[in-house]
Amino acid sequence: MASTAFSLSLPTFPSSSSTVKAKPSIFSHHLLFIAKNVPSSSLFSSSTRTTKQIRTAFKIKCSSASFSNTLPSALLFDCDGVLVDTEKDGHRVSFNDTFNEKELGVTWDVDLYGELLKIGGGKERMTAYFNKTGWPDKAPKSEEERKEFIASLHKRKTELFMALIENRLLPLRPGVAELIDQALGEGVKVAVCSTSNEKAVSAVVSCLLGPERAEKIQIFAGDVVPRKKPDPAIYTLAANTLGVEPSSCVVVEDSAIGLAAAKAAGMTCIVTKSGFPFVEPTA
Repeated sequence: MASTAFSLSLPTFPSSSSTVKAKPSIFSHHLLFIAKNVPSSSLFSSSTRTTKQIRTAFKIKCSSASFSNTLPSALLFDCDGVLVDTEKDGHRVSFNDTFNEKELGVTWDVDLYGELLKIGGGKERMTAYFNKTGWPDKAPKSEEERKEFIASLHKRKTELFMALIENRLLPLRPGVAELIDQALGEGVKVAVCSTSNEKAVSAVVSCLLGPERAEKIQIFAGDVVPRKKPDPAIYTLAANTLGVEPSSCVVVEDSAIGLAAAKAAGMTCIVTKSGFPFVEPTA
């Protein structure tokens, strides 16, 4: 895939206070530069450093240019691939360890898992895979029993994944904690919106970001909504719960389905490079 870079004009919104803090932060720059094929730390670096890493860029115009000196109401993060590079060496490994434990004769390699990530949710991902390739011999035959079977696999996979997080074998991406601190310091609400299991997301937030930050970050994850990304339900729920307008939210995502969900919710979305190639969504 050819290297592609973006210069994104962030939409900004009327602040709830008449005073705008003057100290420099990543939020005080009207242009935030993002590249898909640069080191994964670049999104979370300073604007100046990120700009130097990008050779070509094009601007996405902002419809709210008249409010260019104020901040978004909320910063909403996806979890996997955004806070932590979890997919290839975290979730995929935990799925495979679960399949091995249950002697299912199934292994998801990196390329296959990259394709499966187009499906939001681990239970949905396994179900779609088995429906397409055939269910293991040890799987039950009825639809209801298969749902329970998938749920049990996902529960065990989550336990194995949480052990990786708790042992800090999957660190935060560089600059994430700093960016969250800047947002909270500016009065911007912060939340994590993920299709992953709620316990797994909570483990990432509490273990890797620490309890003090975790208390200030609301989590929307797993089956909290009936339809997962690319459906916008999780982002709509987050905006409603936080008491902010969707148009005043900025989302940080790493996938096509995440981008589609954020756009469908009426939010601005920043796409950062994760461990898997980003697939451009179709119109």
